Amino acid sequence: MRRTKVFILGLSFILLLALTAGGVFRIDDSQTGHGARIQSSGQQIVLTESMAKVNNVKMGEEVKNQLDTQEEVTLIFHNKKDTSHYYDHEATVDFVNEPSAEELDEITRDIKGWVIKHLNSIYIFRSTVMETPEMIQYFNQRKNIEYAEPNFILMQNEVNGPNDLLYQEKYQWNLPVIGTEQGWKVTRGNEDIEIAIVDTGVDLDHPDLRNRLVKGYNVIDEKSEPDDDNGHGTHVAGIIASETNNNEGVAGMTWFSKIMPIKAMGAKGYGTTFDIAKGIVWAVDHGADVINLSLGNYQPSKVLEESVRYAYKKNVVMVSAAGNDGSDQPTYPSAYPEVLSVSAVDYNGNKASFSNYGDYIDIAAPGVYIPSTYFNHQYAALSGTSMAAPHVAGLAALIKSANPDLSSSQVIRIIKNSAIDLGEQGKDRNYGNGLIDVNSALQEAGREKPSLSKREKSLFDWLR
Repeated sequence: MRRTKVFILGLSFILLLALTAGGVFRIDDSQTGHGARIQSSGQQIVLTESMAKVNNVKMGEEVKNQLDTQEEVTLIFHNKKDTSHYYDHEATVDFVNEPSAEELDEITRDIKGWVIKHLNSIYIFRSTVMETPEMIQYFNQRKNIEYAEPNFILMQNEVNGPNDLLYQEKYQWNLPVIGTEQGWKVTRGNEDIEIAIVDTGVDLDHPDLRNRLVKGYNVIDEKSEPDDDNGHGTHVAGIIASETNNNEGVAGMTWFSKIMPIKAMGAKGYGTTFDIAKGIVWAVDHGADVINLSLGNYQPSKVLEESVRYAYKKNVVMVSAAGNDGSDQPTYPSAYPEVLSVSAVDYNGNKASFSNYGDYIDIAAPGVYIPSTYFNHQYAALSGTSMAAPHVAGLAALIKSANPDLSSSQVIRIIKNSAIDLGEQGKDRNYGNGLIDVNSALQEAGREKPSLSKREKSLFDWLR
């Protein structure tokens, strides 16, 4: 059975390449309103006049370079190539008991600084005189301190069919090769299932998304809507739930499930661990069934880890991109055991050249030239593990639609067990358990008996 799956997958890739070489996917540039071309760099496909020209893997490298040289941002070198960043003169502090006004006054006097923001017992302090390591040493010597750590920066990790235009024109190669069309015969989704996108927000007025959205949250500016000023979150959202079969744009993996937009990263495509964690908790507390995290950092964070554990204990499936540095350095939240870690494959079923890899990888999904929605009512084809992760989040939503009473651990197990084995036999460092297989996963979900256990309380229960 496994060999049959691999054989069918291989035929699909060969057919795709043959059609591409034969010009089936090409449209004459002289035609009004349409054009398709691959730039000499091989980094971008232009599909329509409204298709944005974006190389998001390169953009991610540029953001890293900017952070590397930006004042008030400090680097942590994990090896010769991989770095993490945090805001200097800042510290994230969790108190054992809620600090009194007198205690906060004493701390701010000692560090000659102030409180930037807080989430119940977790506070972010900024000092005018202390470097971050000195601040952490100061807090660790105090009583009533659970932990103190830097304010880390997380970055986006890019890189019977429906009648949607770009699907009909065969640009969405990613959905057929993972068995999505066959899976739709089992379920096309359920509007009661909500997928939170903790990212740069979502274009709230995009014609392919505006009917698929539920109430969201802007972590950065609570008075503003979670509108996307970067494009990354909108692209991720479209892969999962772009309005399907509406004669427009692209098809989403689920036809009916809803998107919950959580803006926790700004226009430049990065945000802090505190804001990401706050976005996760808000999503859980407002009914998210699945959370997509197309972002990461090489440095583990306790505040982020606590929010991940909180979501898992509340039976929410979390999916995260592995990263785009071609590195085996574990990234977070992807490497946390409660999270499905996703690597990216190309047209040929090979690990994408940019995709991170390692023992923590759970699953693989398409991540090269993935067409989807983009901000300012546009469409774009982007590459990255950020594009691979929402395929898995979409599959998790379909599984929950097929069998709503399944626990998060059952959904994760089904995704792993039903995958098409790639690379070395069994689980490996490039593909984890293999390439997701939507049809097989949904068939298995229909046979699975729910085993929900009583929800446990966690450190974040006081947020409700």
